[in-house]
Amino acid sequence: MPSPCDPAFAPIGDVSTALLLIDSRLKTVHSGRTEFDPQQKELIEHYTASMGPDEVQDVLDGACTLIFMYMKWLRLAHEDAGKDVIEYVVPTLVATMRQMPRSIPTETIPTMVGLVVAAGTGLSPSLWRAQYGDWTKAEMTPLEATVFLVAEHINRITDDQDFATRLITDALSRAEAGEGLDDEDEDDDSVGA
Repeated sequence: MPSPCDPAFAPIGDVSTALLLIDSRLKTVHSGRTEFDPQQKELIEHYTASMGPDEVQDVLDGACTLIFMYMKWLRLAHEDAGKDVIEYVVPTLVATMRQMPRSIPTETIPTMVGLVVAAGTGLSPSLWRAQYGDWTKAEMTPLEATVFLVAEHINRITDDQDFATRLITDALSRAEAGEGLDDEDEDDDSVGA
């Protein structure tokens, strides 16, 4: 019997917008700046302010799809090395989150870790989170930070500051072009998280 958190039942969401937000954060960090470019920040704030509830939910689902795709990539990479993704990714993630109390309140860490563990075990982070009710405002920044931290973890592993973004844009391009995908990528592109 399939799990109610099976990714096949999850919405994909607005992956492009979620990726745009995360990529902007990654570029800001790697540029050495401590703040967003003011014009970029204004553009993003204007765009997000214009979203309705359905569009916001789509971006949240898109962020969960990013977590799912990133954790699937990490799981496969760790399995190739004979390691468990949960054992190697989650402790680092938790330690980093605990160092970010202004962005990630302590009470949101278990939920964010739950999203990552769900994805790392092949479950939909979006459907896993849905079991506990609607998203709260307090979870918005921690969710963004979680996607950022998992993407940055991939970038560090690959020693490539753009690898995590390319991983998703390449998958989206292949899906839009309807090109043949290998089985592993097909799962990532055809299901939500």
